[in-house]
Amino acid sequence: MHLTVLGFQSPYPGPLGATPGYLLQTEGTNLLLDCGSGVLSQLARHLPVYELDALLLSHYHHDHIADVGVLQYGLMVHQIFGQRAKDRPLPIYAPAEPAGKTESLVYREATRFYPVEEESRLTIGDVQISFLRTDHGDGDPCYAMRLDAAGKSIVYGADSGPGTDWSRFASEVDLFICEATYLERTKPAQPNGHLSVKQAAATAEKLGCRSLLLTHLFHEYREEEVRAEAGEYRHGICHVAKIGLQIEV
Repeated sequence: MHLTVLGFQSPYPGPLGATPGYLLQTEGTNLLLDCGSGVLSQLARHLPVYELDALLLSHYHHDHIADVGVLQYGLMVHQIFGQRAKDRPLPIYAPAEPAGKTESLVYREATRFYPVEEESRLTIGDVQISFLRTDHGDGDPCYAMRLDAAGKSIVYGADSGPGTDWSRFASEVDLFICEATYLERTKPAQPNGHLSVKQAAATAEKLGCRSLLLTHLFHEYREEEVRAEAGEYRHGICHVAKIGLQIEV
């Protein structure tokens, strides 16, 4: 599996930046995981939007879905241009709740909505996908995704607080994409559905993940300070998210 970071910043993109979005590619499948602000402009550097096989959304917070509307417009235009068949709408897999958010995921012939829950199991091309509800704090579901293909495994942790039980879902995965929203100097006194860099590193080390990608970072954080707080992870390679970063799993 080949992963490209299209966006990783939160709560909003910094200069020339983008909020969460990741392109996952295998021999025959192109998946977009989340679609935040600025993600489509980065996707165009690697893959035409009309070659996507599916979009998977972890939850409906704006930093993870801001580009969905323009993705739909883009697909509609490519159908008009004849570059994508009108009988091939892009499937969007996303939480079934809240219902008010799901209505906009169907747009003309461009996109179709398919609800997912924690028990859902998908096969898209050569990728098997399962889901885990995370501790994201505000009542609406947020789902981490485990993607398995050709004997390799990636877990995209989406947004998650310290109450998430990763033990059976992410143990010894080849790549754990884990949010690291806070540095120690910015971490709030009470947990609020997000992890710090230090917590993310400790979680990946405990799980025995073979590699770690720290993401969901505020755009003003410096890479060296992120790495300094990730020292507890020693099991494998630790990547700090950058736009355009590519990881082969």
